[in-house]
Amino acid sequence: MRSSQVAAAAGVNLQTLRYYERRGLLAEPDRTLGGHRLYPAETITVKVIKAAQRLGFTLDEVADLLETGGHHRHSSVAGWRARAVAKLAEVQQKIDDLQVIAATLRAAVDAGCDDLVACAGQPCCPIPFATIAVGAPDADPR
Repeated sequence: MRSSQVAAAAGVNLQTLRYYERRGLLAEPDRTLGGHRLYPAETITVKVIKAAQRLGFTLDEVADLLETGGHHRHSSVAGWRARAVAKLAEVQQKIDDLQVIAATLRAAVDAGCDDLVACAGQPCCPIPFATIAVGAPDADPR
């Protein structure tokens, strides 16, 4: 398959394909006499790479997954399932953090906060760092 065919099948552009080659995520393809890249049909791995990225895996993590995926079962590097479980926990923590942020922002909007500094000086300010912004009155500076 030519570069354009692989890129189109995977839904990426040619620069992405070449970047994956440079990163070692894809093996360097054979070339025609004219210098055009010719990828084997299995190069649809690009779809796998993009899907893993959409699931939150970094390219380094994807490279590790691809490397260990083709090796024997006794590899010391955690496989897909273990990595997916770890990524799920990481994503859930981000969701929990974002829910706290969203609730705090809703409370700030509901409290009518129009000025961050002015709001921070009010006892009803829902922003958690309000005491830091104005200085805690009973904090010991020593």
